[in-house]
Amino acid sequence: MLVLLFLYGLLGSSLVSAKTLHHKFVIKETKYTRLCSTKDILTVNGQFPGPTIYASKGDTIFVDVYNSAGSNITIHWHGVDQPRNPWSDGPEYITQCPIRPGGKFTYKIILSEEVGTLWWHAHSAWDRATVHGAIFIYPEKGSSFPYSAPYKEIPIILGEWWKADVGQVIAEGLRTGADPNISDAYTINGQPGDLYNCSKQGTFKVLVEHGKTYLLRLINGAINNELFFGIAGHKLRVVGTDGGYIKPFDTNYVMITPGQTMDLLLFANQHSLNNSSAKNNRYYMATRPYASADRVEYDNSSATAIIEYKNQRSKLSPPSTSSPLFPLLPADNDTNAATAFMAKLRSLDSKDHPADVPKEIDERMIITIAMNILPCNDSDPCSNSPFSGRLASSLNNISFQSPVIDILDAYYHQIPNVYGKKFPSEPPQYFNFTGEDLPRLLMTPKRLTEVRMVEYNKSIEVVFQGTSLLAAENHPMHLHGFRFYVVGRGFGNFDKEKDPKGYNLVDPPLENTIGVPKNGWAAVRFRAGNPGVWFMHCHLDRHASWGMTTVFIVKNGKTPEAQMLPPPKDMPKC
Repeated sequence: MLVLLFLYGLLGSSLVSAKTLHHKFVIKETKYTRLCSTKDILTVNGQFPGPTIYASKGDTIFVDVYNSAGSNITIHWHGVDQPRNPWSDGPEYITQCPIRPGGKFTYKIILSEEVGTLWWHAHSAWDRATVHGAIFIYPEKGSSFPYSAPYKEIPIILGEWWKADVGQVIAEGLRTGADPNISDAYTINGQPGDLYNCSKQGTFKVLVEHGKTYLLRLINGAINNELFFGIAGHKLRVVGTDGGYIKPFDTNYVMITPGQTMDLLLFANQHSLNNSSAKNNRYYMATRPYASADRVEYDNSSATAIIEYKNQRSKLSPPSTSSPLFPLLPADNDTNAATAFMAKLRSLDSKDHPADVPKEIDERMIITIAMNILPCNDSDPCSNSPFSGRLASSLNNISFQSPVIDILDAYYHQIPNVYGKKFPSEPPQYFNFTGEDLPRLLMTPKRLTEVRMVEYNKSIEVVFQGTSLLAAENHPMHLHGFRFYVVGRGFGNFDKEKDPKGYNLVDPPLENTIGVPKNGWAAVRFRAGNPGVWFMHCHLDRHASWGMTTVFIVKNGKTPEAQMLPPPKDMPKC
């Protein structure tokens, strides 16, 4: 069962030095009932969401994964840099072949500079819909969080639920070339909440005490939706994102993309029932979509959980029949609200936690993000697509074609004809990327398996340029193996002469997933000091399934400490 409330010692005084931890994950099918119906879902150890991993900065974690299900599986440790160790990163056919039914693989998770909240999830097909869980990373011995220690911690994992088998949902979408069916509900810690049929009894509830501070470890595990989140009657203080600290700020809501994590302080400062002036002791926490694309169908429902104040005169929760108050969240299409929230994120940049932003760069890449259409033909038939073709997506007009031998194995053992090395540093042609009524001839990408080769320790800038081809949308781009500084973002077309003058090179946020604004751009910088094969993709899974992905291969450096580790002996075979 998911650990709901957990106080890890005294948070800073009881932490031990870096250690080695061991876990056992058994992938199996388990029956779960939601929305009035029961189905088999993939789980880890029968749990949904899966078990939380507790660790400290610098620890090493070994996870034995046994596949007792009937389909292939891989696991990704989202946001963990995995220094020199791409072998345990997890994306299927990128850094490993899948773990076959009946097989086993031991992942080695090497924590380095990460601290705060990260998560793990399946990285094969859409299996992460139910195969996911949190990673809590505490400061190393002798240090503490740069904020007051919370009374308790509460993992909050946002997700999506389909009544149908999620594997069949994406398989049918790929067969027909159309958009896969939308989800039937959103979830908070695996539960849809009061507003859905047959769901009230299972609604996730948290009992809080007046005057206490709680750390919410928020994760967006949704498959295809960015989400707004808030709690009625309470401001949230944002203190961390993506395994790092930020300058704290208070907000009535957050916007979180799939893949992102946030550390939020909740101050239980509303009246408790023993106070005669109290009118309500129950408050909804809620999530609803931020759906930026026009004319694209999405699940417009809201998931809820309940914050309930304890009666200070009793150890038990008081009976309450009052309806919880609902938070005021932005409208589903409120791009201004999403942009305003993201603009507040700044690295802490303190003496103990400095921002090490590359001031100069060795290479700039401009990568266009586009929705596309591929023609149907006898060798690639499709049906029911509303666009007289197959939906696709691309980066720099290349729709990535997944290989049948993993790229890391091919690179390490120099296996030819698995991938090309010509992913371009800029789009093949320049046009008004965010203009209206763009010609259809721009919508057909090339289907290739191309990677970008990067020299070790070079300072890289990547400018993600959104486009309005087919459907403009906010795209959450995630890079494995690195966290990057988000030095700039804006709307319209990136101007390489003017826009860099406005970059924040002092305290930009350090993230592993960035929401590229609808009809806009985002610029990130990082040092390529982690040799290996690293996946980069949109974290809206339908876009990744259509080809909005690529791979960076960072070459080895000259010293042994700057080179990839050798492969483990139990790597799964293709």
